[in-house]
Amino acid sequence: MECRDAPAERPRPAPGQALSRSLVALDQNSTIIAVVELSQSSWLVAGMLPGIERQPRKKLEPSPERLLGLLHRWQDEAVRAGRTITRIAVAFEAGRDGFWLARWLAARGVEAHVIHASSVAVSREHRRAKTDRLDTELLKRGFLGWLRGERGHCSMARVPTIAEEDAKRPNRERDCLVGERTRIVNRIKSTLARLGIRNFKPTLRKAAERLATVHTPEGMPLPPNTLAELQRDTARLGFVVSQIREIEEARQKRLEQQPETGPHAMVRLLARIVGVGVETADLLVHELLSRLMRDRRAVARYAGLTGSPDESGARRREQGLARAGNARVRRAMIQLAWRFLMFQKESALALWYRARTTDSRSGTRKTMIVALARKLIIALWRFVTTGEPLEGVVLRPAS
Repeated sequence: MECRDAPAERPRPAPGQALSRSLVALDQNSTIIAVVELSQSSWLVAGMLPGIERQPRKKLEPSPERLLGLLHRWQDEAVRAGRTITRIAVAFEAGRDGFWLARWLAARGVEAHVIHASSVAVSREHRRAKTDRLDTELLKRGFLGWLRGERGHCSMARVPTIAEEDAKRPNRERDCLVGERTRIVNRIKSTLARLGIRNFKPTLRKAAERLATVHTPEGMPLPPNTLAELQRDTARLGFVVSQIREIEEARQKRLEQQPETGPHAMVRLLARIVGVGVETADLLVHELLSRLMRDRRAVARYAGLTGSPDESGARRREQGLARAGNARVRRAMIQLAWRFLMFQKESALALWYRARTTDSRSGTRKTMIVALARKLIIALWRFVTTGEPLEGVVLRPAS
């Protein structure tokens, strides 16, 4: 459908600036405000129109063209009511549909925002009513407060480009394939264990050929149905392993062809740290370190390595990790922290950790490893963004 003239370009937040409030003054007499409750079967759109007393609500089939047509129809209604519309602001919660709709609307002159679902305050009743209509009312109140520049109503997610989203896919696909490889290996081992066979290694290169020679402790060959199942599992395992190898080779080729381009330079720099592999470096860069972060607290929060305090009156307790950040980064950093203690024993961070775990209690070590992971991700962020060196850390020679 034909697109209307795009509104004037509006100032954007500075790099790393918080998205907890709008930095553009809101003029409700010239702004159409709309929120969308997305689902797989339908979209419910609720709006606030200047000069129109009613607050319209319309259910649509999942179609961006229908949504844009509805916004333009509401714009015509406001113009007929004597208002000049200079801004159309639309918001929806981050979820299954991701960010494509925000990019699509922005390309057609509509100001689109993606709300962090966890930042919207909801009723704390045990059995609260929950419908799409009530959800749009909550989103509308939170979005209106955000547009007014008031803090605490909701926060927005930064809309990534397609290239930024695509750069995350190889690492995430490999993570899924590694999990699938582990499940297949465990399934093969458990099948053989039921027959008393415990010395077979499914990960060997010639494992498929060895299946025909495997015998039970009674000296019997594998039963035919079990053998057929194991052969299929082994073939599936070989296919998954070949796909993992293909992803790793493609990533290595990209790093060699574009060594100093954007995130690739960060990956190569991180991989110089002894104890940090290319896989971990690639994950950290594309999931966190290549993003524009305001400060070290924002880095720790996004990594999911900050605490969740519970304070009321004289009661003070810590509930553990908030787990509100990126789960992949959090898992990777916990593993990297343990690995860091092995490969960087004389670094300042490793010495700091050992000085605080001299009691050798497992509870203390587990608690402090999270603190080490938090300090480490902040140090890595400073290392790749400002060049600040990590004290006492051993680096591999530059290639």
